[in-house]
Amino acid sequence: MTSTLVRHRPHTASASSAQACERARDWAEIQERMLVPLYEAVYERLEVGAGSRLLGLGCGSGLALLIAAGRGAAVSGTDTDRERLVLARERMSTHDSPAQAARLFDGEAGAAADPGRPPYNLITVFQPIGCRAGDADGLGAALRSAVALAERGSAVVLTGWGPPERCASSGVLRVAEGHSGRTRTDGGTSQGRQAVGGGRWRPALRDDLEDVAARAGLRPDGSGRVACPFGYADVDSAVRGLLSTGLYDAAVRDSDQAQVEKEITEALHPHVRPDGTVWMPNVFRYLITRTP
Repeated sequence: MTSTLVRHRPHTASASSAQACERARDWAEIQERMLVPLYEAVYERLEVGAGSRLLGLGCGSGLALLIAAGRGAAVSGTDTDRERLVLARERMSTHDSPAQAARLFDGEAGAAADPGRPPYNLITVFQPIGCRAGDADGLGAALRSAVALAERGSAVVLTGWGPPERCASSGVLRVAEGHSGRTRTDGGTSQGRQAVGGGRWRPALRDDLEDVAARAGLRPDGSGRVACPFGYADVDSAVRGLLSTGLYDAAVRDSDQAQVEKEITEALHPHVRPDGTVWMPNVFRYLITRTP
């Protein structure tokens, strides 16, 4: 399979971009696979195959697209994380599939518009909703843009974390929440930084997905829960994988990388098995909706 990557912003090399590349690689090699059961459950329920024209919002490094392409779907994806998109392009270009070339767009949903192609009939949002304060605020607009590119009655799939009591990772993710009231040595408070760097982690709420669907004018049409255990070869891999999610970014800004890594390591202790591996059972939700 070949792919095209459309970029809309110039790229400049720096130490921070090197860190971003490393984190994107950790996401692709360690963390992204944890959600494979979720991808497969959704695709199986919707019978994704040769007739599917899929648009993945927040497609990351492309694993969900790769699985759909392997089922014969024509796939496109958008993401604002350029480093993850570079990895997605590498991944898709080496995949031998009868599906048409994958199209990857650097930007929001509107970047995937193409009047010369048939409209999409499936839109997926596999980046879990409801794990970061305010993360749903901008998603409604992105969904409305994506819906404009889809045919009437198309499926739009939203995903999110299950109840905190069903997710062993919740205790580890609370490390991100724990820095919300701390004051930085540079004189800025975490609350002041939040508006600049985005919302911090919060526990999932029961109606997160339904609320997003309602804001975007989407009609619910089924839902489900999927077990997605987080398993790692060792504690170091677990720390790297969890940091790659971006959920700890606000905590790192409020404190520092070494301190957050130390706290994650401590929070992981109850989940370390005798052989040194880390295992955390989790449940994720998906909501299937339909475009008007």
